[in-house]
Amino acid sequence: MKIAILGFGTIGSGVHEIISTYKAKSLADVEVVKILDLPQNKGKLDLITDNFDDILHDASIDCVVETMGGLHPAYEFITAAMKAKKHVVTANKAVVAKYMEEFIALALEHKVRFLFEASTGGGIPWIASLEKAKRVDELSELYGIFNGTSNYILDAMTNQGKDFAEVLKKAQELGYAEADPSADIDGYDVQNKVVISSAVAYNTKIDMQDFPCYSLRTINKVDIDYFKTLNKTVKYIGEAMVNDAGYEAFVMPNALTNDTVEANVNSNFNIATLYGESIGPLKFYGQGAGKLPTANAIVQDILDINSPIGCLIDFSNKLAYQPKQENIFVIRTANNVNMDVIASKETFEGQTYYTTKPIVATTLVNLVKSIDDATAFVAKVAQFKG
Repeated sequence: MKIAILGFGTIGSGVHEIISTYKAKSLADVEVVKILDLPQNKGKLDLITDNFDDILHDASIDCVVETMGGLHPAYEFITAAMKAKKHVVTANKAVVAKYMEEFIALALEHKVRFLFEASTGGGIPWIASLEKAKRVDELSELYGIFNGTSNYILDAMTNQGKDFAEVLKKAQELGYAEADPSADIDGYDVQNKVVISSAVAYNTKIDMQDFPCYSLRTINKVDIDYFKTLNKTVKYIGEAMVNDAGYEAFVMPNALTNDTVEANVNSNFNIATLYGESIGPLKFYGQGAGKLPTANAIVQDILDINSPIGCLIDFSNKLAYQPKQENIFVIRTANNVNMDVIASKETFEGQTYYTTKPIVATTLVNLVKSIDDATAFVAKVAQFKG
């Protein structure tokens, strides 16, 4: 199989490295023949071109691997490749979350494969596991730590006693966080992964504009210490579940009891859990990002192109956003709070923490809006099936 790689940054170069230097027998017939990169990088490798048409019109290329990131021109390149009868493998969570339904329909129309394992969970075989589990089981819940940067920050704050700004700066120096860290710490990255995971698990399209997403950037060391007094650890969790009326989802900090698996996931590692009605909880742990872990997932997809099992997603399950589960939330704010839904109020090291009664997500959203405090910290007291 001849492939072309779009983008030759961290992930693209990792794909090239695995295919070119690793000696697995399964890779013997896989060859990188073109790489799309910036004009200034032409000449570094004979394979590099700065013209996508060199790839699009090369009939010998069977598969295009998109590692550029972002929405455009990734969207245009992916659609053009499939229309040219080329399989597509991508790690681009943003473009998959936004255009997944269109991409899958296009792949079916042109009898090619569209694969995206690396878009969610990096090197963890999460998408494949969801697909395999749902063949024989009814999946009702998925959740996890889907972002390595936010987990690195929380882990350092919890175990090293450092404050948010200091840890974020270190994460940027280590390459875990971008110069603009918004996607990681404001939840956009996890939102995309929840949308993708839900499509696979529940065969439905969910809208990230519907469900609550609360940023991590307002957390401080006092918040971490407060939850320690409650024997809880804060982690940034994405989750989605189905109920008899529709679906609900969250992306937000969660306070987990210290003996849970998730509370003990350290550094930039990820963990993802699915819950099936017959299998119960299954957990998948590993590197959720990084050059070779993510590239490994891409290469696994390349090898799966000729699998007889086709796409199992057709978005036929039309679910509306209908939050029904009542949860307890903790809000730290200096502003006035509507006490009608508050169970307790506590002061700790000069900060005021309000714990709600069990409420549904829509009540939480209205409560946070009424507080009108851009510095408020909001956390869910975690409750999961497994």
